Amino acid sequence: MTTTAKYPTTSASASDLDGRVLTPGAPGYDAARSVWNGMIDHRPALVVQCASVNDVVTALRIARERDLEIGVRGGGHNVAGLAVPHGGLMIELTGLGGVTVDPVARRARVQGGAMLGALDRATQPFGLATTAGNVSHTGVGGLTLGGGMGWLARQHGLACDNVVAYTVVTADGELVRAAADERPDLFWGLRGGGGNFGIVVEFEFRLHPVSARALAAELRFPLDRAADALRGWRDLAEEAPREATLTAEISGDTATLGYVWTGDPEAGRSLLPALRSIGVPDDEDVRELSYLALQTRDDTVEGHSHRRYWKGHYLAELTDGAIAALVDRDPADTTLPGVSLQAYGGAIADVDEDATAFSHRRTRFEYVAAAKWSDPDEDSLRMRAARHTAAKLDRFASGAYVNTLSDEGAAGVRRAYSDSKRARLTALKDAYDPDNVFHLNHNVTPSGC
Repeated sequence: MTTTAKYPTTSASASDLDGRVLTPGAPGYDAARSVWNGMIDHRPALVVQCASVNDVVTALRIARERDLEIGVRGGGHNVAGLAVPHGGLMIELTGLGGVTVDPVARRARVQGGAMLGALDRATQPFGLATTAGNVSHTGVGGLTLGGGMGWLARQHGLACDNVVAYTVVTADGELVRAAADERPDLFWGLRGGGGNFGIVVEFEFRLHPVSARALAAELRFPLDRAADALRGWRDLAEEAPREATLTAEISGDTATLGYVWTGDPEAGRSLLPALRSIGVPDDEDVRELSYLALQTRDDTVEGHSHRRYWKGHYLAELTDGAIAALVDRDPADTTLPGVSLQAYGGAIADVDEDATAFSHRRTRFEYVAAAKWSDPDEDSLRMRAARHTAAKLDRFASGAYVNTLSDEGAAGVRRAYSDSKRARLTALKDAYDPDNVFHLNHNVTPSGC
């Protein structure tokens, strides 16, 4: 399939829609404009709750004809709230949340508004899965378009590495298919280039046999003994089997170091002696759980009620100096963000660096400093503390994950992509969105803008 639809030149209106249009004050409007970050209080002029692909095309037509800024909302997890255009038109995709599985071909067709939990619940009855993120109420679209790290990535690659084809509504209203053998330039850009090139209304994923059971192991150390343990944890990450994703978190006066094993839990226990060798913890937690439980373990039960801010880095290596910077914090300071590390490598690094828009394939660790609070009066304090905490790692960093960018703007895009990839992404933007219709994202600016 190449082009299957293009919007006509006749004027579009709400009467052409299968879904609902919400305006300020309408029932459901405030819920629709709410996103995961409670700091975001943007008020779109229109919210189109799409019930069909035709609705996506029609909403795009309405926005362009009325010169309204366009935002696209899936799971609403973008921390900068880019899904919600203030005074613009928000295209809400959550009504397009279906997942269809072909267990014989090991393929899943996933609509653009689906959540990760829906993908996992649809595939697991067949003993199949594909790489998805660690929070089930994240949107498939946003996660995958930025790359898509998850517990299966070291075995099977990032989420974007497992996409066979995308169906996309482009800026001029065309419905097109992008795959390795069809619009390969667009296929390249959608694998890590974010929402710059159109609205993906369907993903076709490659699936893999995955055990229904998993293992999570964690050791907790007081902060004053964490540096030695982190050095041992770092060395273990270099040697760990691909079934293991090493994780570390520092919050308050505690460092939690461990791994998640996706596969036979008994095989996962074989790594426990090596983990325990990194030091004597204050506490240990080793749990077997189902794959579905693992995928919901980090869900935020408080939903969209908290205010949030974060900063991220990629680390090509975790040096002793970087570890010293990680543990350099006052455990009594309650304004400090929690920080986390997650190991990369394995199948992520197997893919050639130039094969996709996603960059920094040789990254060893992803770092995130994430703040969460409730009182609006603390906004400046909390954001400043997160920036200061992450800045301690600046000199050890070598890039950033586009999905953890917040308010860095063009500087963040430069960190996320190399010069050569930005040039290629700009050429793609020129071809598919020269007017920068889709700019509420970590934007690749077309050369004419």
